[in-house]
Amino acid sequence: MGFGKVGSEVARRAKGLGMLVIAHDPYAPADCARAIGVELVSFDDTIATADFISLHMPLTSATSKILNDQTFSKMKKGVRIVNVARGGVIDEEAFVKALDAGIVAQAALDVFTEEPPPKDSKLILHDSVTVTPHLGASTMEAQEGVAIEVAEAVVGALRGELAATAVNAPMVPAEVLTELKPFVELAEKLGRLAVQLVAGGSGVKSVKVTYASARAPDDLDTRLLRAMTTKGLIEPISSVFVNLVNADFTAKQRGLRISEERIILDGSPESPLKSIQVQIANVESKFASAISESGDITVEGRVKDGIPHLTKVGSFEVDVSLEGSIIFCRQVDQPGMIGKVGTILAEENINVSFMSVGRIAPRKQAVMAIGVDEQPNKECLKRIGEISAIEEFVFLKL
Repeated sequence: MGFGKVGSEVARRAKGLGMLVIAHDPYAPADCARAIGVELVSFDDTIATADFISLHMPLTSATSKILNDQTFSKMKKGVRIVNVARGGVIDEEAFVKALDAGIVAQAALDVFTEEPPPKDSKLILHDSVTVTPHLGASTMEAQEGVAIEVAEAVVGALRGELAATAVNAPMVPAEVLTELKPFVELAEKLGRLAVQLVAGGSGVKSVKVTYASARAPDDLDTRLLRAMTTKGLIEPISSVFVNLVNADFTAKQRGLRISEERIILDGSPESPLKSIQVQIANVESKFASAISESGDITVEGRVKDGIPHLTKVGSFEVDVSLEGSIIFCRQVDQPGMIGKVGTILAEENINVSFMSVGRIAPRKQAVMAIGVDEQPNKECLKRIGEISAIEEFVFLKL
């Protein structure tokens, strides 16, 4: 009961022992519980079904004496209770009665209503209770662990990595961070692609981000994804450094409105997302083919084998890894186009990482997306643009 940092760590260890773990915490995100393999249930279901109850909640007006005569009466006979939260969350007089009646078979405590507890405390002296001093955070092991955690957090922040412990950023548990990491990278790169397709790069005021997922709305935390999309949209066209802390504020300052939409899919919810789509409204594009039927610049992508891929530009389906940089070409679909462009890039010693062609129909309009490891010079891009079948092209840096 209580599914914060300590509660989730206890859940991991219980899972490792082969236990079926349920949790009650009105503030715990469902995606965090899912990532560990824990089911969130109601308070009444918790106390009625648990064989072991481990307490990890703060002491508040809502949790004061939350375990009392009434709640003990609803528990399985023989339940074991561990309290490492706060002593006041249990009514100690009711606790002793539950122990004497055999409702609670055993208890382990390191917190008490009064600390240190009186020597004649019936709870402390009870044969079925194991007690230790409330000193866990002061042990050598705990102090060393905190020091290592702080050092790792600082190094990660300096490297620009996502942080699960930043107090002024979206608080996302480590398990969810790990699960979302490739999608976070995808969101940022889609934002970078989309804004570079805008003619002039500025004037972006309205952006819609659409997430396609088989998970329920409450099961998907999109704050990180929105922040990283914002980062991708703003950084290529400004000198502002955007991070998880200032993303929403920076967008508001620039008059950038970012709306979010979720498409609920059928199927397995094991993967948090199937795709992310970024649309920029009311702008002109330097690459006309990036305009979808809605009239917006549209790019869409998904994660494949842990790597972000671009899967759609405008109305054209493509499949290109979002690594390095990209050249988009719109051309008449005809034999030899891939070879012509590839030859020019090879002659300029530019390595092609991926190439994908999406087309309306054979011999009609097509869009070629080419992933390159190096940035082509102006002469190289000019030669590509001079190919007779190519109607427009653009180079975008990731």
